[in-house]
Amino acid sequence: MAPTIRDVARAAGVSPATVSRALSMPELVRPPTRARVETAARRLGYHPNRAARGLITGRTGNLGLIVPDLSNPFFASVVKGVQAAARAADHSVFIADTDEVADAEIDLMRALAKQVDGLILCSPRAPDAELAAVGADSTVVLMNRRVGERPSVIVDNADGMRQALDHLAALGHERVAYVAGPRTSWSNDQRERGLRAAAAAGGTELVHVGHFPPQFEGGVAAADLVLASGATAVIAYNDVVALGLLSRLGARGVGVPDGLSVVGCDDIGMSAMSQPALTTVSVPKRSAGRATVGLLLSMLGPGGEPGPVHRELPTQLIVRGSTAVAPAPTKGSSR
Repeated sequence: MAPTIRDVARAAGVSPATVSRALSMPELVRPPTRARVETAARRLGYHPNRAARGLITGRTGNLGLIVPDLSNPFFASVVKGVQAAARAADHSVFIADTDEVADAEIDLMRALAKQVDGLILCSPRAPDAELAAVGADSTVVLMNRRVGERPSVIVDNADGMRQALDHLAALGHERVAYVAGPRTSWSNDQRERGLRAAAAAGGTELVHVGHFPPQFEGGVAAADLVLASGATAVIAYNDVVALGLLSRLGARGVGVPDGLSVVGCDDIGMSAMSQPALTTVSVPKRSAGRATVGLLLSMLGPGGEPGPVHRELPTQLIVRGSTAVAPAPTKGSSR
């Protein structure tokens, strides 16, 4: 028979009510008493009933996570970080995929907000006004997006793009293409801003190509336009797009990096396995997921997080085999 709250109370020498408080609202119980209760619960293998605990605390113990595309390895890594941090805090995570559809995102936000203690919106595509509205009625943390003073965890996209462009400029590339992601992507906007600033500072000519879906097929579709642009290097919105570029360039007989240097963004697992291995801007995906949960739980705790909170994580360029010295110009040559 499974141990009960009375068994834990007897083992710890306290009342069942004290056990309930120690496990559901530990801040209300003196540390020595709480430690005795927790030790007894672990020894007996007692796990509190989450539904019953929710009646006391008003909490479900559930968090919601909404992502644009679970098939994208970037978001899969974020999910791993979110789940690990939530599990460590004895919370469950409900995950929803919007398939890059902003209207579906809004509907899911409204539906999930009624079933969870707090929401994590990862790279949301919805307009600022919609995100501000859901944030006013629910405890929400944004990841990869800034909307006013809403709490958020972001990465330093601008510096990542600066690192990528500086690397290419040091290799002698004077004309660099950027294959843009979705128009509704805040990250894409930040990356474009960072690239424009870095290009202006370094005197590099930047060619905008796109917008394209953030998928393998997007890179395949963009490759011919990149070649027609006359650029000697290209930076892709993400690694998946960059892998699509590599595929189409290979089919066209264009060598990478001898004929064209390619840089991705995100540092997904497959980027190190491609031929050649992909130079990419590494984004701390799991760390961002963990940080987002930490921020959300701090807001849900006693007193909540004071004031607006924004956390920014660094990016780092990982140089691999897809970038090299710019090819020497050939008179009359064209792609």
